[in-house]
Amino acid sequence: MTYKKKLIEVALPLGKINAESSREKSVPHGHPSTLHLWWARRPLAAARAVIWASLVDDPSSDASMSVEEQDRERERLFKILEQLVVWENSNNPTVLAAAKAEIDRCFPDGPPPVLDPFGGGGAIPLEAQRLGLTALSGDLNPVAVLIQKAMIEIPPRFANQPPVHPDLQNELDTWTGAQGLAADVEAYGQWMRDEAEKQICHLYPNVISDTGEELTPIAWIWARTVKSPDPTWNGHVPLVASWTLSKKPGKPTVWIEPIIDRTNHTITYQIREGGKPTHERNVHRGNATCIATGAAIAAEYVKTEASSGRMGQVLMAVVAEGERGRVYNSPTDSDATPAECLPPSWIPSLEMPHEPRAIWVKSYGLHQWSDLFSARQLTALTTFSDLLAPLRGKVIVDATTRGLPAGTPLHQGGDGAEAYADAIVTYLSFCLSRALNSWATIATWSDQGFVRPVFARQAIPMTWDFAEVNPFSDSTGNWKGCVGWVSRALAGLPAGRPGQTAQRDARARVRENPGVVVSTDPPYYDNIGYADLSDFFYVWLRRNLADVWPDECATLATPKADELIANRYRAGSKQAAEKHFESGMAEFMAEVKAGHHPDVPSTIYYAYKATETKNGEVTSTGWSTFLQAIIDAGLSVSATWPMRTEKPGRAVSIGTNALSSSIVLACRPREISAPLATRGEFIATLGSELPEAVRVLQTGNIAPVDVAQSTIGPGIAVFSRYAKVVEADGSTMTVAVALSLINDVLGEILDGEESEMDNDSRFALAWYSQHAYNPAASGDAINLAQAKNTSLDGLVDAGIAHTQGGKFRLLERDEMLEGWD
Repeated sequence: MTYKKKLIEVALPLGKINAESSREKSVPHGHPSTLHLWWARRPLAAARAVIWASLVDDPSSDASMSVEEQDRERERLFKILEQLVVWENSNNPTVLAAAKAEIDRCFPDGPPPVLDPFGGGGAIPLEAQRLGLTALSGDLNPVAVLIQKAMIEIPPRFANQPPVHPDLQNELDTWTGAQGLAADVEAYGQWMRDEAEKQICHLYPNVISDTGEELTPIAWIWARTVKSPDPTWNGHVPLVASWTLSKKPGKPTVWIEPIIDRTNHTITYQIREGGKPTHERNVHRGNATCIATGAAIAAEYVKTEASSGRMGQVLMAVVAEGERGRVYNSPTDSDATPAECLPPSWIPSLEMPHEPRAIWVKSYGLHQWSDLFSARQLTALTTFSDLLAPLRGKVIVDATTRGLPAGTPLHQGGDGAEAYADAIVTYLSFCLSRALNSWATIATWSDQGFVRPVFARQAIPMTWDFAEVNPFSDSTGNWKGCVGWVSRALAGLPAGRPGQTAQRDARARVRENPGVVVSTDPPYYDNIGYADLSDFFYVWLRRNLADVWPDECATLATPKADELIANRYRAGSKQAAEKHFESGMAEFMAEVKAGHHPDVPSTIYYAYKATETKNGEVTSTGWSTFLQAIIDAGLSVSATWPMRTEKPGRAVSIGTNALSSSIVLACRPREISAPLATRGEFIATLGSELPEAVRVLQTGNIAPVDVAQSTIGPGIAVFSRYAKVVEADGSTMTVAVALSLINDVLGEILDGEESEMDNDSRFALAWYSQHAYNPAASGDAINLAQAKNTSLDGLVDAGIAHTQGGKFRLLERDEMLEGWD
């Protein structure tokens, strides 16, 4: 071995890292992820830990230390890392200084830059910047690139500057980091609200309660309608997924009752308090029931009516704010009339992509992005959008008055008044993106009293009853709230050493930056269609920012053909999609290997949701395929760490087997002189090296569910250090076979009896020791199954397990099929 092992290649305080990663998902305000929505972001705690641990030397690299001294030194490093991952310490100068000092100790001539070529939402480059490193990033998607610019490029350019808005000149004596920028975003956002209210307040009039009190509307609750197919009912009927408006502990339930007039064939709506709704949801998966006659309404009928332009909508309730708090009003004709305005002259008329797995609305006649908004919503959105141009001029005047030179635009590298105005416009465009997520007919009302946004999951679903928010209220989804979320996130950004991002294919981005440290979170096969979904935002960002970021906003839609995901609809077939993804990822790995930093491992996140089944006696998993691709590219894997990355109970995981963990792989180029090994030599080396590796791992406070995956790392490190391992018949050993052998040896180390078991039985023993027959998260089961070289589908097919609704459990004996062997 010609390099010093880094901490990530030996041991981590994984329990603390995962606990903080999970807790971070519940941070209410100021989290950088609230700057702009992006899908499947890694927690900042995990990204920070991975980067830091990949740069800091493990004590075992110091031959002068005894084993006991190494353990003590590793414990000292663990304590630094455990403080570093705490959310409240994100900008703690003492904690960050201690972490940076360890990096500087290991790199006396200065640490290398860190590159994330699949930058996405910017978590990895942001944390590299927070650690005082040069952060480089990139993405093919312009929305992602704009997010990264807003995180790592713009704040350092205007760091520690006071705001320019005249009303803020005497607010603080000292402005640190991006605080001045954030204050200006809030102040100019208020100006936009005031100006917009002057123009369109007539579309959002106050309502009068049953007691005569004048109320400020918060949201209008609408239901989509179709003509009843029952000939005995002459008229439309509503399609409603929930009749409940408020359901909070200790308070009476508030709900909507449809009043059916069978004589005149009309339906009106009344608000009720107490008891429970008289009607259940009458639409599920597109199949509905006529609430007037009980007749079935087939999903195909609903789609036909909607696609023919015959779907309507009806107002069912108005949620408002009064002196006594939240008020729920029965609707009147005057409440619905203002919404019947003409649409604006400009609308986002671009056709939505064909992606039926994630964009579910097209079969209901919603084909253009503009179809996701009502006329009143489009009017509000374009009104705010149109204010950005005059606002830019206003900021330039104010910035010049404060002494900034005019300079050049932001996209040309400017840092004067023009560039500052471009920055403010960029962040306020992000506020409009937040508004888009709530001001659409896909947003729904939660019975907990808030608007559930369009992207409650990683898809654009068809919704039936929807909530239309009031931009000028002080409650859920309003403009002031959108500005507040963005400004608070901006204020907390590190604004450290300037970063740099580019709209580039990941392979080219690595190729043009040889010798940097790569830490990246690649796309997950076909899990998320980033380009398809991000057009929802891009068609508006392009309108708002074409002059500010002309290169990033040059195309009508986000690039799709070269996006490195397995999209069968785009590729033409499942096989073509797999080839596109796997060949592209292999090319990417080869570029990583070719330009690899000589002293630091690359770190790659893996989170594919495997859906494989058994094939005779062989299990082929996405996990082993991915490992094989890395090894075939000439890289060796020195560690595998399961990182807890998702908040339990998030919308996308409800009812699914969604992953709750990512696996982080530490990789290095395989030595040029790497030897061959026989099967026997490989097994012997495992037997000699794994016991000490497992001993060190067990000092890291690893949760039981993560032990199996963590201990796979040292075994794969042995396997991948060889040029190849040769079987008795002369063939090359595959990763799948190596994983089985590694599990054999680990079974002997961790539990002697386990070494005699097959993969499914090993899984069952490990799972039973943690959960018995109780259900637990399917994501944890996927993680353990990958470590044991099996899959959830294989376990179900074997007749020993059941998975449903995001939960997994072992079957008890009396549940197994009769005669089960």
